Amino acid sequence: MTDCSLPVCLSCRDGCNPLALTGRSKLQNERASINQQIIRQMRMRAGAENLLRATSNNKVCEMVGLELSYINSNLQLLMEQLEGLNSSVDVYQNIQETSSIPLIPLGLKETKEMDFSVSFKVVQTSISPLLHYLSISDHLTGSLIRACRTPSRNDAGIETLAKYFSHMPLLESRFFSASRPMGVFFTWYDSFTGVPVCQQNPSLEKASILFNIGALYTQIGTRSNRQTAAGLQVAIAAFQKAAGVLHHLKETFTHTPSYDMSPSMLSMLIKLMLAQAQECLFEKIALSGIRNEFFSLLKMAQEAAKVGDTYDQVHQSMIQTPIKDNVPFFWSTMAQVKTNHYRSLAHYFLATALLDHQLRPSDDEDQQEKALSQAYDAMPDGRSALDILRKREERRRVGKAHLRRAVMGHEQGLRIHGLCRHLRKLDVLQDILQASHKRSLAKFNDNDREDEFTDYLEAPDIISKTEHKAEMESPMSTKVKVTDFFRRLGPLSVFSAKLRWTAPRTVRLRLEDRDLGFTLRGDPVPVQVTSLDPLCPAAVDGLKDGDYIVAVGDADCKWMVVSEVMRLLKNVDEDGIDIRVVSLMDSGLPMPTKSATYCGGIPKTYSMICLAFDDDKSPKGRKVTKKGSFLSWGVKNHLKSSSTLSLPTADYSGTLPWNKPCPTFPSSSSYNDPALY
Repeated sequence: MTDCSLPVCLSCRDGCNPLALTGRSKLQNERASINQQIIRQMRMRAGAENLLRATSNNKVCEMVGLELSYINSNLQLLMEQLEGLNSSVDVYQNIQETSSIPLIPLGLKETKEMDFSVSFKVVQTSISPLLHYLSISDHLTGSLIRACRTPSRNDAGIETLAKYFSHMPLLESRFFSASRPMGVFFTWYDSFTGVPVCQQNPSLEKASILFNIGALYTQIGTRSNRQTAAGLQVAIAAFQKAAGVLHHLKETFTHTPSYDMSPSMLSMLIKLMLAQAQECLFEKIALSGIRNEFFSLLKMAQEAAKVGDTYDQVHQSMIQTPIKDNVPFFWSTMAQVKTNHYRSLAHYFLATALLDHQLRPSDDEDQQEKALSQAYDAMPDGRSALDILRKREERRRVGKAHLRRAVMGHEQGLRIHGLCRHLRKLDVLQDILQASHKRSLAKFNDNDREDEFTDYLEAPDIISKTEHKAEMESPMSTKVKVTDFFRRLGPLSVFSAKLRWTAPRTVRLRLEDRDLGFTLRGDPVPVQVTSLDPLCPAAVDGLKDGDYIVAVGDADCKWMVVSEVMRLLKNVDEDGIDIRVVSLMDSGLPMPTKSATYCGGIPKTYSMICLAFDDDKSPKGRKVTKKGSFLSWGVKNHLKSSSTLSLPTADYSGTLPWNKPCPTFPSSSSYNDPALY
């Protein structure tokens, strides 16, 4: 048999050492442990609920109810622990950061190691008899997939994930068939709730890899040194690319079964990434220093207002149902704190422009009037911009009103900061908020007069405006050109799981009056036998019309054209030459996929989709009922989407009626495998 073992791809970069005791690896290992505990508790809950439905004994019902309350309490505690991991942003920050507000990264989705060897062994005959499944298993579960589970936090990690994402369509086309189940279950855990999703559809694998590419970009942006212009540029590009990847995920893979990849959640995450990119743009403008000049201060006021408004939109998205039930409280609180902080900075900058810069004869009065009027929707107390600029007292009153709003905004931000225990652990954030509050309060006291008992002037909102708006950027890393690992198996359009092939047969070719008894056709590859003489020696030896020639002697010819095969057959001696051929089999009746999705036995989530069978009936009388599928991968479905349903909140006690059936986990032992990150 021709050796078809696959060479190990040396271009695949290794990921991080999963056993390295870094802060990020500790978080990922702890996340994996919590995910396993969640699975265990859900199995126990599913069993208790089944027992509750099956019994009518009051004493048993009472004991099961007590057990359910205990399990629901454990689940709530596990969810809180997972929320704490998603709130541990200090681990991802740059160690040199001492004066920058922390940013929020996304944690990588967890998965389970897959063993392709058994599944590839099953389909090797139907794809190509030359497929050596052990070589494939070693290759797939080797460098690339192992590196994708623990990618390094740099461009090499992005490249590793992008390579695997680019290989997935090739693997799907060659090994996965809609008519025959592959037997491979892709398992991924929701990054916010820890709920597992197990599916045979490789689209779940592709969508999850895309999510991890976006998450890795956020970690790169968070890790960058924002005290330098180069570091800020890296952070800006990373967050914009993260938003672009998440937008591509939202538009390409619709109705995903995992809630962290639902359209509503992805929309919120895109806004969060763009807000953090806008914040980095503001820091880049202020990095070289803010000139104490009228126009420069007005510009910074509107830039800060833009950041505040962007975070306000993020906060409004986070408090919407059902996102608020799954997003960590730390995230929504951080967005609210930053909204107050940057809006207060905007009022401080505008107050400084009015209080520290009086209109002089040499100043351009028209330009200052235009700039000030464009900073407001409506002028304070109906005053004109020119009156405020010309009159010293009016400038002081309006400036003082802005300082009052700045002080109040900083105080509100500090109060909100104190409500979240995870925020209180960030000493850098607390120091920045307190320093900003003291600066605004000191300037307010400097311009306050003892004889002013009442001042009812209310400073209006500042119009947000920016010269550098954060935009989604589609990274080229998701479009990496790769070489098919299994190219030696033959053309993908022919040798794939979509077609069924016979086992290879050896046929001895002998010349008879310088004629082989058939002609060859290749369109373009592989070469096919046509016009076979049924009385020729090759036909007697088992050659059939329509057979594909996969080898001539020791030469593999699955990629050869007709002229190359004819060159091999031209010098056949009297003893003849052996060729290996395969025949296309009838596909037969399609085998429906009995199970497609498992979502952890949780109510109010995506239902299990299946094709129901009635095994008691004969094959002819069997009726197959196809339930409506919510999975429309890569295709926009304008019908009612199941992805709008929400996962349960942390309070599990009231989310599942005990008299309602719920989907359960597959009974395979694969869920017991603790080998995760």
